[in-house]
Amino acid sequence: MKKIVLIFFVMFLFIRVNAQNQIKGIVTDTNHEPLIGASVYIPELNKGTMTNHEGEYLITKIPNRKIKIQFSFIGYNTEIRTIEISQNESVLNTSLTPAIIQSQEVVITGGYITSQHENAVKIEVLKSKDIALSGTPNFMESLTLVPGVDMIAKGQGISKPVIRGLSMNDVLVMNNGVRIENYQYSENHPLGIDDNDVERVEIIKGPASLLYGSDAIGGVINFIKEKPAPTGKITGDYRMQLHSNTIGMNNSIGLKGASKNVFGGFRLGNKAHADYLQGGGDFVPNSRFNEMAFNTNAGYTGKVGTFKLFYDYSKQDLGMTVTNVKTLITEKGRKNEIWFQDLVHQLISSQNSLYLGKFKLDINAAYQNALRKLQTTLEVPFVEMNLNTVTYESKLSLPSSDKSEYIIGIQGMSQKNRNLNNRPSQFLPDANINNIGFLGLGQYTFFEKLKIQGGLRFDIYRTETFALGTEGTSGYHPPVKRDFSNLNGSLGATYQPVEEIIFRANFAKGYRVPNLSELTSLGMHGNRYEVGNENLSPENSFEADISMHYHGEFLSFDLAGFHNKINDYIFISPTVDITSSGANIYRFSQTNATLNGGEAGIHFHPKSLPWLHVKGTYSSVVGKQGNGNYLPFIPANKVRYEVRAEGKKLGFLHKPNIKISALTAFSQNDPSPYESVTDGYTLVNVSVYSEILVLNQALMFVLSVNNLFDTQYYDHLSTLKPFNYYNQGRNFSLSLKVPFGIK
Repeated sequence: MKKIVLIFFVMFLFIRVNAQNQIKGIVTDTNHEPLIGASVYIPELNKGTMTNHEGEYLITKIPNRKIKIQFSFIGYNTEIRTIEISQNESVLNTSLTPAIIQSQEVVITGGYITSQHENAVKIEVLKSKDIALSGTPNFMESLTLVPGVDMIAKGQGISKPVIRGLSMNDVLVMNNGVRIENYQYSENHPLGIDDNDVERVEIIKGPASLLYGSDAIGGVINFIKEKPAPTGKITGDYRMQLHSNTIGMNNSIGLKGASKNVFGGFRLGNKAHADYLQGGGDFVPNSRFNEMAFNTNAGYTGKVGTFKLFYDYSKQDLGMTVTNVKTLITEKGRKNEIWFQDLVHQLISSQNSLYLGKFKLDINAAYQNALRKLQTTLEVPFVEMNLNTVTYESKLSLPSSDKSEYIIGIQGMSQKNRNLNNRPSQFLPDANINNIGFLGLGQYTFFEKLKIQGGLRFDIYRTETFALGTEGTSGYHPPVKRDFSNLNGSLGATYQPVEEIIFRANFAKGYRVPNLSELTSLGMHGNRYEVGNENLSPENSFEADISMHYHGEFLSFDLAGFHNKINDYIFISPTVDITSSGANIYRFSQTNATLNGGEAGIHFHPKSLPWLHVKGTYSSVVGKQGNGNYLPFIPANKVRYEVRAEGKKLGFLHKPNIKISALTAFSQNDPSPYESVTDGYTLVNVSVYSEILVLNQALMFVLSVNNLFDTQYYDHLSTLKPFNYYNQGRNFSLSLKVPFGIK
């Protein structure tokens, strides 16, 4: 024992003595004038600073290795530089060019820390400012600004992401790199993410099973937490949103600080919304929702590595607009009293990187607990389930060069579902689920223009359930034990013939194992009686993507197309059978399916009118079963367009801009056999944004009007459409962000 203590003591002294590496430099504009307050950030270390009045920066305690540094400043193109740290002091100066059109961002969801342009898989980025500008009380709705992303919604409080026609367990949702496990299998279940703690959202469109295993067959949505405070500072902010339609309020306050080695912070928020008003003015009964969230983090960065600890708590009370409430709720209200989901989700995660010479070892682990209750008109919960999940991963980055990078790793999950307190409804049985996957990926650059990325992954998956109910009765769940294994991979490339043009191509195989509900459900779920199928096979997806991006000084555009073939696609559909109480019986089954479509976007900023921006996007997807029938939950083709005027200063207003945008959804005339045709519609939105300097702090405000003309419309993916409830009508919103901070 004494030897062990001595070894650790010597290692500690070695780290203290040698942890003196630092990098410094000057950030200027193209005229060699210093940029004051520019952000200098090292994503790998989760560490950054701001330039001083001379444009100088200094970051200490940096390991000996190749690192990427992101330089950014409002109004300028983001610069991403790579440098090899091999001495006590390194100098890196950079010059930023004016950004006429928004430039690329650093992304982490694609397996590597790269720029958007370097990755063979196209990763879309939505910033927190864009989320605030969306002017909606529904966090998920703001993500639909990204072409190819839609949502299945049950009002404003409950919604699920759809990526290129795939949803539910076909889309993996992640909180800062940790897969969210809180009963994501149904359109009635929410995301469970606090948007106040999100700096940006990274979205992969297409299979990502190589990186994340099952459930990433349709894509990945990764909610990235806000950066730590700049070194040597304590910063914070108060945020508020008011919404007229739901008489809603969103409040949040956060504080964070960082020294040379240690960083940490917290954020506390709450939301309260009444029943929303449809287009035309009538309220939708029990569409109210209330939420509370608390998030905190702490970490250490040094030459030996980076160590981060996160804790997230979320409490959601989400009203359910079901048949039973039509006669019970006759007035618009805010308090959840009957027929609501009572959800508590807790997540604690540890994310660590160790620097071992030219190797880097990432070791991450997380524990999450999801307590799900359904409150009806009974004195006790109608449903009460508890899901405990442990996820872990270890990735080893092998020695790399300027042209190559290789990673091997292991990922796993252990999960337990339990019914609690013998509630009246036990829809799913108790179960244990275990998964382990082995992966290897690499990338290599040829003649500085062609980059190849690819890899392989092998997974082993086991689902084991326990008997539920009394054998011989209609509600009996027999035990189920299923083992699955799968080999997946991807191969892609980026080619940049000139600086302004990038071509991408990627072929990927993805998979998804049947979830617990699909295998074992037996009972009422919402308004229908669902019957699972224990003989379901895993879904296997084969998708080819090709895209092009052009980025000029005053014009940029994107064009992307995809073909996705899915073997054994799992879906649920009604049957001719009904229960003794008259409920329709739905059964899970499988078929082969294909999805085809693409997205296009353009951004024009005329040189002669430097204050004007014109943008437009188009997205389309067609999903068919093997027998020629259309798939369910396929969004209509959509066009989004906007005109934005912005300036540098107008009186006491800084960076003022006004935006007029519109969304046109075409008629969805190709519904599945159990859906109905949905008419097209056009919505017009207006927003005004500006900053006001108060005591050298930039107070930000946004005034928005969504659905300006109070249009009555159904979105094809609204689960309230069968009840003849329209989507949300006109909504005025006011967003305010008040920063504060000290050195």
